[in-house]
Formats: sequence, structure tokens, C-alpha cells
Amino acid sequence: MRNPFTAERPFANRADAAEQLAAKLRKYRGRNPLILAIPRGAVPMGKIIAEQLQGELDVVLVHKLSAPDNREYAIGAMDETGWSYLTPYAEEAGATDAYLLQEKARQLAMLVERRAQYTPLKAAADPAQRIAIVIDDGLATGATMIAALHTVRARNPASLICAIPVAPRTTLEQIRQDADAVYCLHVPSRFVSVGHYYQDFTQVEDDEVIQILGGVAPAGSENQHQ
Repeated sequence: MRNPFTAERPFANRADAAEQLAAKLRKYRGRNPLILAIPRGAVPMGKIIAEQLQGELDVVLVHKLSAPDNREYAIGAMDETGWSYLTPYAEEAGATDAYLLQEKARQLAMLVERRAQYTPLKAAADPAQRIAIVIDDGLATGATMIAALHTVRARNPASLICAIPVAPRTTLEQIRQDADAVYCLHVPSRFVSVGHYYQDFTQVEDDEVIQILGGVAPAGSENQHQ
């Protein structure tokens, strides 16, 4: 029996969303795609998608830049190279030059720490001349996805794909400028928040991310890191 909230909350949990995304992405199955998940929420999803598409899983490390008075409100994002993207409303949200310098330094230090924590025994997977599929568990402003697509594009993938379960239409229009293809399962007429569209949106912890990344080897290289 289907949950009565399914129409409003189309995803039971991240695993359900990943299964649905994998079905949409089946044309890439067997072509050794590189699935790049944005931590932390998308990493369990990435594991499922990588397995179903017979691909490789890694993370693309980006993080939102937060507004001064609201840590949950993204005014931009940055990647682990230090490149950053600012939304048009960053200044309106109170982000001064001095604040941005401090916030970027804080986030860059966190990203460096995360890379050492998540994949200490191997270098980041190289997307050059490969099908790179960047996934997240949903988009609101799209700032982190824009940063993720930028950092992957700079490494010359053969094709750059964005795949997400849910996003507002205006955000998708922005994202399409940065990706070769965009797959989105649900585009609500009035977007609320990413978690609103999941029946279970339990937070993913660092320990789970580390376990998943340690347990998924590149396709065809089961013994490479033993």
C-alpha cells in the first residue's frame, strides 16, 4: 500500500531516490561512468547508482558558503581548489568582503580535512575523458551543484551530467548552463525544501560516508587498494 503522502513526498528515502535515478540513467550502464556524489547526503545514493550502472564512485568536494546570520542559507559555494561561486543575492544577505574572506577560509579548511578523512588511501578519481555524473540528494539554490560542476568540468570529462531527485525549476535553468545533460525526477510547482520531498530524510553521518567510500573500488580493480 502506497504511503498517502507519496504525491507530495515522492521519495521514501535516499535509497528509493537513487533507485529511481539509476533507472533514468540506465543509458550509461556499462560505459564505466564516474559517479561523483556531493557529501554527505548523496554518498549512499552514489553507491547504489554506481553499482547499478557498473561504474565507479567517488566524491566531489564542495560546500556552501553560508549567510552571516543563517548558516543554513547558501549565498554561494566553493570547491577544494579554492574556486568559489557567489549568488546574486550574497551582498543583500549581508556578506561583506571581510566576511567572505573568513567564510571561504573556513570552508576550504573543512574541505581539505574532508578529503583526508574520506579518501586517505587514494587520490581523487580522474574524470578526464570519462562520463562524469554529479549527484546530490536535491537542490535548493543550486550553489553547491554549480561549484561541483565547475570543478569537474575543469578536469575535462567526456560528458558532464547532473542528476538529482528534486529541484525548483529556476535552479534547473541555471544548472543546465553548466552541464551537458540534467536529469531531475521531480520539479514541484512550489518548492519547499529538499527534505520536504522525502518521507525519511535522516542525516547521513561522516562514519557512513567513510565506510561507503572504503568499500567501493573502481570497476575492474577489486584488488587495487588492498
